[in-house]
Amino acid sequence: MKVSSLIKFFSSSLMFALLCLPLSGLISFEANAATKNGDVIKIGVAGAHSGDLIQYGMPSYNAAKVIVEQINAKGGINGKKLVIVDGDDQCKPELATNVATKLVSEGVDVVMGHICSGATKAALPIYAEQKIIAISPSATNPDLTQSGQFPYFFRTIASDDMQAKLGVELALDKLGAKNIVILHDKGDYGKTYAEYAKKFIEESGRGKVVLFEGITPGQVDYGAVIQKVRSANVDAIIFGGYHPEASKLVQQMRKKRMQTPFISEDGIKIDAFLKLAGKDAEGVYATGLKDHSQEKLYAETLAAHKKMFGTDPGNYYFEAYSAMMALINAIEKTGGTDSAKIMEVLHNDYIETPLGKIRFTKAGDAEGVEFKMYQVKNGKYTEVK
Repeated sequence: MKVSSLIKFFSSSLMFALLCLPLSGLISFEANAATKNGDVIKIGVAGAHSGDLIQYGMPSYNAAKVIVEQINAKGGINGKKLVIVDGDDQCKPELATNVATKLVSEGVDVVMGHICSGATKAALPIYAEQKIIAISPSATNPDLTQSGQFPYFFRTIASDDMQAKLGVELALDKLGAKNIVILHDKGDYGKTYAEYAKKFIEESGRGKVVLFEGITPGQVDYGAVIQKVRSANVDAIIFGGYHPEASKLVQQMRKKRMQTPFISEDGIKIDAFLKLAGKDAEGVYATGLKDHSQEKLYAETLAAHKKMFGTDPGNYYFEAYSAMMALINAIEKTGGTDSAKIMEVLHNDYIETPLGKIRFTKAGDAEGVEFKMYQVKNGKYTEVK
């Protein structure tokens, strides 16, 4: 074959191969090329986007989609389009480190997430090493902000010590409990809440913790620990953990005709708990964020979700939307993605969000965000006044 024919053959083959590339590969190549040219801003969105705790993660992921679509429709930020980089950690610390490494390797500029406290704690050192800011809508472990270990971390939710204080005040003051059982799921989120509850009870001098015990998440039968609770003749149960375990505990307690008040945290103040526990959820107490439905941006944000997804949003949607707003506002004001400059805006400048007007303390907590106590009445959570 002549040289000219060979050149023609290889040129045709190369063109055919390019045409046969998957569209997703071409899009990925285009996004990577654009990033190198500084044409996009990459936002990592990390959380439980699959698995048993997906109810905690997808509303936040949806919030990111809604606001990114809105911003890009207006031309982006300073002419740069926003790109979401997905990070599904299933709320598992061991997966969260992999997700954080992946997001860093893909060149994210900022991160909205993670969702669960344990996963967040595992991921933060990786972001800190690269000086990447992460804002969580739902990670409540106090140490994430109070320890001083994570200067690049912020959150739009209050911490577990606040939740534990509300739970203990309810048990001691409203319910008049004297003997209290505290159970937890052994995780960073649930155990920390339980430890704070124990501390507050002991400091009060008005109540006694008669049992403090961890349970194994995913276990089918909690009969052994329930028998311990029953034998202790307690006045209230405080539980730290997520809705799958809480629903099983409540159902198995009620099956044994135990009507002991059950108090927990925002991990069970979700529709998934009400569905799993069914009629046995009636009377259960749980802390949750203050109702912000009267805030002027709340209705607008709610409508945006309904327009895109056709449904009401789940838990942490408004907190995630507010986190995204705070990040985008800081990027717009600073004209770039320099972490030091973004942090200065986050700490000093108020921004109007669905949670109200917020800015962040030196530690990284959102000012003015607080928890309230709720109780299940007629199948719905109602604020305890």
